[in-house]
Amino acid sequence: MDEYEAIVYDLDGTLVRLDVDWDAVHAAVVERLDEHGVDVGDRNLWDILDVAAERGVKDVVEETIAAFEHEGAKTSRRLPLADELPLAVPVAVCSLNCEAACRVALERHDLDGHVDAVVGRDTVARHKPNPEPLLYAIESVGAHPERTLFVGDSDSDREAA
Repeated sequence: MDEYEAIVYDLDGTLVRLDVDWDAVHAAVVERLDEHGVDVGDRNLWDILDVAAERGVKDVVEETIAAFEHEGAKTSRRLPLADELPLAVPVAVCSLNCEAACRVALERHDLDGHVDAVVGRDTVARHKPNPEPLLYAIESVGAHPERTLFVGDSDSDREAA
């Protein structure tokens, strides 16, 4: 790891698996937005979050998603990659999950003491795949982007990197 100043991990699907039924989350979000007169059509959950922000109801969506994530973090499963922590370089987490749920999952699996920074969907103004949260995580541990390894498991992770 000498070639890297830091390592940033995605959380869900990389270090742990949150016990979240994303179809149920989507349905709950659509229902809540319908109550506010917002039609989101067939958009995915993360696009819905952007539409909700444009329509001034982002908090409604955030609260709904975060409630599911928080519960899922409490019953999350530790994944094998988590066993590589601690590392000799600073470690950060950059996730599409809300920061509070990330912290719950890290604490549940005794990983919180091995992670120097946690950046969730709600930590900064934009969420993955925008690179802002990843760059913020890197900055938070005092590293340079070109000397940081990002480990993720999704298209949004790849695009953010």
